[in-house]
Amino acid sequence: MAVGALVWVVGVGFEAVGDAQLAAYKRTPDRPTVLDTGLWRYTRHPNYFGDACVWWGIWLIGAATAWWVGPATAIAPVAMTYFLVHATGARLLEQTMMKRPGYPEYAARTSMFLPLPPRRGAHASGPLRGTLG
Repeated sequence: MAVGALVWVVGVGFEAVGDAQLAAYKRTPDRPTVLDTGLWRYTRHPNYFGDACVWWGIWLIGAATAWWVGPATAIAPVAMTYFLVHATGARLLEQTMMKRPGYPEYAARTSMFLPLPPRRGAHASGPLRGTLG
């Protein structure tokens, strides 16, 4: 249960901090073309990553309560992570964002989903950067 609670806290933190950083960026009149500081330096979608952590944290807590809960409810965090990364979340938003000035360069150095250190001189595709990262 403690691991699930920790994953949940990390998720809520990523969502809250990511939202606050995005709001501050939008309020800045002479802002750069791309938000690439704070959590946004490590993942292009900290809110989606945080949301996935919340789902996995809740699942871990539930799975710790009885042996059958984990297998019976695993579809929920798996489905939510799939939708956040591939279906309606990050991938859909990426299609629009790639048309913005500076975003393709940002995407080439910044993980799409998993928070990872920025890459230098690399392409956006890679083992974890093209789909999950």
